[in-house]
Amino acid sequence: MTAAGGGSPHLPSAVQQVVHAQGGHAYGAVGADIHVFGDGTPVYLLFEHRRVTGSDAQWLRAQPSRMLDARAEVVDFTGRHAELDALTTWRDSGARLAVRWLHGEGGQGKTRLAARLAAMSQSAGWRVVDAVHSTETHPPAEGSQDLRLGGHEGVLLLVDYADRWPLSDLSWLFQNRLLHQPVRARILLIGRSAIGWPALRGRLNRLRVPIDTSDQQVPPLPDDGHSRNRMFTAARDCFARHYPRISDPGAIAPPEQLGHPEFALTLAVHMAALVTVDAAAYGRRPPADMVGLTLYLLDREHEHWRQLYENTGGGLDFRTPDTVMARAVFTASLTGATDRETARSILERLLPGLPAEQILADHTLCYPPTDPGRTHALAPLLPDRLAEDFLALMLPGSRITGYPSDEWASVSTPVLLHRSHDGTVPRWVRRAVSFLAAAAARWPHVGRGHLYPVVLSDPRLVLEAGSAALTTLAQIGSTSPPVPGMSQDALDGDLLHVLEAVWEVMPDGRHVDLDIGILAVAERLAAHHLTGTTDSARRARLYTRLSNRRGAAGHYGEALAAGEEAARLYRGLAEADAAYLPNLAGSLHNLGLFLFDQGRREEGLAAARESVSANRRLAEANPGYVPGLANSLLNLGTWLWATGRREETLDATAEAVELFVELLARSNGLEYLSSAAQAMGNLGTCLLGMGRQEEALPPTKASAGMYRLLAEDDPHAHLPGLARQLGNLSNHLARLGRPEDALEPAEEAVAINRRLAKSNPVAFQYQLAVSLQALGDRLSAVGRQEESATVGEQAAAAHAEAARLRT
Repeated sequence: MTAAGGGSPHLPSAVQQVVHAQGGHAYGAVGADIHVFGDGTPVYLLFEHRRVTGSDAQWLRAQPSRMLDARAEVVDFTGRHAELDALTTWRDSGARLAVRWLHGEGGQGKTRLAARLAAMSQSAGWRVVDAVHSTETHPPAEGSQDLRLGGHEGVLLLVDYADRWPLSDLSWLFQNRLLHQPVRARILLIGRSAIGWPALRGRLNRLRVPIDTSDQQVPPLPDDGHSRNRMFTAARDCFARHYPRISDPGAIAPPEQLGHPEFALTLAVHMAALVTVDAAAYGRRPPADMVGLTLYLLDREHEHWRQLYENTGGGLDFRTPDTVMARAVFTASLTGATDRETARSILERLLPGLPAEQILADHTLCYPPTDPGRTHALAPLLPDRLAEDFLALMLPGSRITGYPSDEWASVSTPVLLHRSHDGTVPRWVRRAVSFLAAAAARWPHVGRGHLYPVVLSDPRLVLEAGSAALTTLAQIGSTSPPVPGMSQDALDGDLLHVLEAVWEVMPDGRHVDLDIGILAVAERLAAHHLTGTTDSARRARLYTRLSNRRGAAGHYGEALAAGEEAARLYRGLAEADAAYLPNLAGSLHNLGLFLFDQGRREEGLAAARESVSANRRLAEANPGYVPGLANSLLNLGTWLWATGRREETLDATAEAVELFVELLARSNGLEYLSSAAQAMGNLGTCLLGMGRQEEALPPTKASAGMYRLLAEDDPHAHLPGLARQLGNLSNHLARLGRPEDALEPAEEAVAINRRLAKSNPVAFQYQLAVSLQALGDRLSAVGRQEESATVGEQAAAAHAEAARLRT
């Protein structure tokens, strides 16, 4: 098959790409990177932003919901000028690279706001690019993407549904060369919730790249009546342009309920305007509430499907009854757009005996791909909120008598979410679980009757759906988000059962792509259980769990608050019963970490000292607690060094080394090797910093040897540590006047850093530059001046590249 990017006619010959693929699709980009997983699947794709405008009015009227697609820009931009001004100011000021998280409830107008910013930016000479996660684009668009920035004021990268992206995939996106060129780069992340922002912001702040980070909420519409009426009027007049029968839009009055809380969404006001216009055009009575508006628009979908089917005799090749089309739309709402072969396979499984190809062709007629060049099938109903309501109404149990549910939907939902025989989950599970959970937040029967049974039968399914699905599930029934405070809303018993089942299969430690969702579950469960118990031990356990999960997700201030409460409770318990001393020691260790993170160093140091004291008491009574004492001493040494207490650092670190050496001698395998390697390295650094160079060499050499063993077992985790320690060893040997001995570890450090920088330049390019510079010095010291000069040039180039990545 000729792939995307193969002989694209719109590219200049100087950058002509010829990309071939056999048995699949390929994708090309000019001026940007393409990141792929090991199996060749792209992590994400980049597309030049294109406006979808100029749709035929008759086509829009056939299915009025098409006019609600923000990308169609049927409604002139209005009502969010303050938010737009804030975005424009952010785009035009500040550092070269800036990231903003734009968040607000579904239907609040985020996509419309971003589209307006995109149009204004293109007019102002910016290159605007859409980043689409691999789970949302199948297959890639045809033709290579020319994303070069020559002659542009800057690049604006739009990331819709950013809260559904795994954090690690966003990290890859931030490394794309498109964002690291001599022009301004702005990344606008768009999501319903801000819960993932602190963790992402923390990760960005750790990069060796100066990045301005900020967030912006799109608030609910004010309930003063004036703002909503003005937005209704603007939308009404825009919709009316597409209805020849409407000669006087001003005669169409807004619904009396426009001031009701359910119309606080931009989408709700636009739905009200669209339905009143459509109803006026066809002599119908418009409904007054949100459920009625939804039913009206879905009825118009059914009406269109039925008309197409009934017109088959007139020459139109449309053979799918509206009842079958409803099932295809239900399927597409869960799976999202996919390639045609997969779509056909899905329909053959869910609708056996029916002509899958004909259904796909008819579905595409109703819901064509919105972007030029796309060939995917099963494009979903838009906007998302309408699709969520459609799912809810198709699933039995809604008690809405005016809309027919379909038992087929309740049978097909678990089929679509079923794990395959080899244990893998469908590609669309992330979307399907998120949409069902969002629907369940407004339609309780979706959770109790359909989503919850699927999750209880396979709780890991939600983990594989990602943090966004976990978060949406955890927030069902809560009127306030779980972070940073804890919602005190009553937790439904059915949902409690589901969340407890999901918690049982959570990973024990940190998980970069799940930490945000795990925290959402932890917050909701903690709020429920803390309300229902006065038992100090149980409350201490809950606060400890909450503190750990908040810290893992980057919510350090809230983690500190929970950690302080856990330590307070365990201190009282340990005073009454020594059995709680291990818990106290662990909680004090965590408390020290969070205090240091918040800049309260002396308090953090006091907590660390108290943790060491508790662990020492435990280790003296039971050797099984020696590892805890060693780790607490190692951490205490690190914090003492940070506060300038050199002698105390040496005492604590030396004792930690002694204990780890004893533990290694008594253990099998690599159980304590990583901690011992870190302790040895810290001891060498401490001794060197105190001018005791001869004494610093043995622990430094021992640490490098330990990291070598660790890297042989797990290179991904330990090669950075080995490179760092080899560099330290080379420096120590050079200071001792042993240039020949210092050369070999310097060369090995460069080799490792080259490998690391190749896989992750943003994280390791600077370390490569430093190690090359050190190697040049070592070569010069042994008289190899020509080689030193060559390596020096490489170091300069590496430093320049690192600086480019930082700016």
